[in-house]
Amino acid sequence: MQKPKDVNTRGTAVRPVLSDFSSVQIMGTSASATSQSAQFAPTHQADHHRNSMAEDRRSLQAVNIHNSKAKSIITNKVAPVVITKNCREEFQIHDKVQSANYSLGRISDMLPEHYLVLGEYFMAQDVNNRADVLNTTESYGAPNFRKVKGNYPLFGMGQPSLSGFKQVLQRLQIEGYEEVIFFCVREEPVVFFRSDEDFIPYTPRRRENLHENLHVLDKGHSGEQMELSIRKELCDFAKLNQNMFYVYNDIEHFKDEPQRVQILSEEDIHVTEEVYKRPLFTQPLHRYYRLPLPMEGAPVEETFDALVKILRETPNLSVLRDSSRPVPALLFSCQVGVGRTNLGLILGALVLHHLQGASKSPSQEETQRREHKLDFQVIHLLISRLPKGQQVLNEVDDAIAMCSEMHNIKDAVYENKLKLEGIGEDYKIQGSSTKCYFLQRTLQSLERYLYLLVFNAYLHDQYPLAFPQSFSQWLCMNAWIYRLLASMNCSEISAPTSLITDGIRVLVSSEVLVIDLLSTAKEMKVANFRRVSKMALYGMAQPSSEALSVVLSYLTDQRRRHSRILWLNLQEELVLEGNGQIFTPREPGCLEQPIPVCVQHPQNLQVFDQLLEAMKSSLAKDPSCAFVFNCLDGKDRTTVAMVIATLTLWHINGFPECGEEEIVSVPDAKYTKGEFEVVMQVLRLLPDGHRVKREVDAALDVVSETMTPMHYHLREIIISTYRQIKTAKSEADAQWLRLRSLQYLERYIYLILFNCYLHLEKKDSWRRSFSQWMYQVAARAGIYAILNHLGFSEFENLDDPLLARLRFRWLPHSVHTLPMRGELI
Repeated sequence: MQKPKDVNTRGTAVRPVLSDFSSVQIMGTSASATSQSAQFAPTHQADHHRNSMAEDRRSLQAVNIHNSKAKSIITNKVAPVVITKNCREEFQIHDKVQSANYSLGRISDMLPEHYLVLGEYFMAQDVNNRADVLNTTESYGAPNFRKVKGNYPLFGMGQPSLSGFKQVLQRLQIEGYEEVIFFCVREEPVVFFRSDEDFIPYTPRRRENLHENLHVLDKGHSGEQMELSIRKELCDFAKLNQNMFYVYNDIEHFKDEPQRVQILSEEDIHVTEEVYKRPLFTQPLHRYYRLPLPMEGAPVEETFDALVKILRETPNLSVLRDSSRPVPALLFSCQVGVGRTNLGLILGALVLHHLQGASKSPSQEETQRREHKLDFQVIHLLISRLPKGQQVLNEVDDAIAMCSEMHNIKDAVYENKLKLEGIGEDYKIQGSSTKCYFLQRTLQSLERYLYLLVFNAYLHDQYPLAFPQSFSQWLCMNAWIYRLLASMNCSEISAPTSLITDGIRVLVSSEVLVIDLLSTAKEMKVANFRRVSKMALYGMAQPSSEALSVVLSYLTDQRRRHSRILWLNLQEELVLEGNGQIFTPREPGCLEQPIPVCVQHPQNLQVFDQLLEAMKSSLAKDPSCAFVFNCLDGKDRTTVAMVIATLTLWHINGFPECGEEEIVSVPDAKYTKGEFEVVMQVLRLLPDGHRVKREVDAALDVVSETMTPMHYHLREIIISTYRQIKTAKSEADAQWLRLRSLQYLERYIYLILFNCYLHLEKKDSWRRSFSQWMYQVAARAGIYAILNHLGFSEFENLDDPLLARLRFRWLPHSVHTLPMRGELI
């Protein structure tokens, strides 16, 4: 006998087969079978609450079978099995919803327990009447429906019901807008329950915060996918509860809650796509797009790319459009029609500005006069480097004023900063620092404003050309923007010195922070002093005044006789000396956490530029000049600088002969040699890339020979750090190790790129700086596109880890979040 086929259709798919059957045997799993006639009823009428064999038999008796081909039906606890008379076919009828697969919960002890969507969420009515500040639901069909100031066909609104959305489209049609492009800018899932002749929107909410929607969804789970999963679950829940499900309309007072809604089939629930796309069949010029915008901060690059794709594909939004035809009306909607809708409207206003020219109105100019001026260092730096920077800023400010009826982005930045500055002594709410909270809010609203400036600069560059580059590609070509935006928070520069005298911060001796692995402190008075073999390159930890005197005497003695010495301090922290000791300010409780005044990662291009220029200048005056480098411990940053200096001197004085490559037989040998897939991808782009890498590896080996007791090799530490992720004690530790391994990998790639630059620009004596070469040459060759997907593809999936991307990896990171002590500049 064949095994029963698992037809997971809750019984409906097998009915056409059964309709030809006339006689059957009904057999229990353990009792003998008895012959009797039976009739089938539609499966949705079966009682899905019961699981006994008696109930199975009763449901089978309700089915009409007319054909003698059926041999028997065996019932059991899983599902009925239909066996044809000639035993050639079997069908298993899955007519039961397995309740054990779902979770139960209640909001409070006073309210009933019921099934939870996606295992943890309650379904709450999406918008209440109080959210409709403009009182437009009755007249227009949606809360907070409005047109922006000026003459652009730009409209915004909150979440409508199905009937409300139809009413909105009718109003726009009556007002003469034939072509309407509608953008739903919500990322959270929304489902619509049947209510009389309408469908009302509901969203899943967590018990801890019933007023907050789901956001920051996983990359692999879009709002549309979650809506379909939710609808399927809701239908299952209804089958388990007499075709009813519980929802909440009043999440303030819970009067008469929860409400029961009837669900007989999937037709009683709509998903967002069904509500917004079906009008296409009656209004051919209507189009719908889901363009998820974040609740806070700036959209990710993929969202801008999606908007640009729409612009490319819409003839009436093209620069080559027929000017005699009107541009389409753009309609944006989020939950209540405020924050995300406002951001969508501003993006739309910038697009229409480039298409139609400026749109001014007296009220708009008045709004601009009332707006707060944003005076941040990062804004000034950005517009100073962007082509037509001041014009770009003015146009964004115009768009913000035009769309400011319900929300003003610039005011949000100003108000958040005001609240941040108004906090005297920091205090905590629910375990979180209030100052950190408002700092985060200020930086998020500032980031949103900055990305509007960047997007407008992109439109200036690409709109006239019909967008040959996506926004993501354009940003990779202008990666300096990522670096600049990563420095939004420079508050530490303004931290007062009284933090030390008032005891808010403590001074920690370098004797506690620095381990003298090379045992040089006794002779040279400084930890980890070393020299690159056969070269006037020296490295060490932060020296005291006494150590400085000892080192200078050592370098100028009769044996070495250096008449010129260039000393480069690579410290990014404040350093104080007292009683012959070096001290560094730290936060109590985080003594091992550095407090950088100005974050300058070793792969920051300006570091390469400054080191090369300083060496060129010094060598021009004295070819035998000695170079000394130090950081706090003489290890990380010092080693990078020594490798840069080694490569530079080799290019000036000639490369040493490199021996044959050693055959290494140790675990991860391939990776200790730096042969990661992403590195090999870079080498394929570079002229003579493999030779360039070998020279960098030789420089790394030469410098590492000076520090063997440290067990620290800038190439080998990449894989050793990555391997530690598996044994991390917490997810936070794992993330920190992942970041560090990526930073080491990126730094290795930058050393290879720098060596390539030294080769290619040597003929012009390196008149063009490394940073200029990177943006003018390497970026166009696709280097930043590779760095924007940086990772260990040999070991993990790189679909969307945030740290693989420049935007997030270049942000300042630390093991512990330190309190803000200065002011945002």
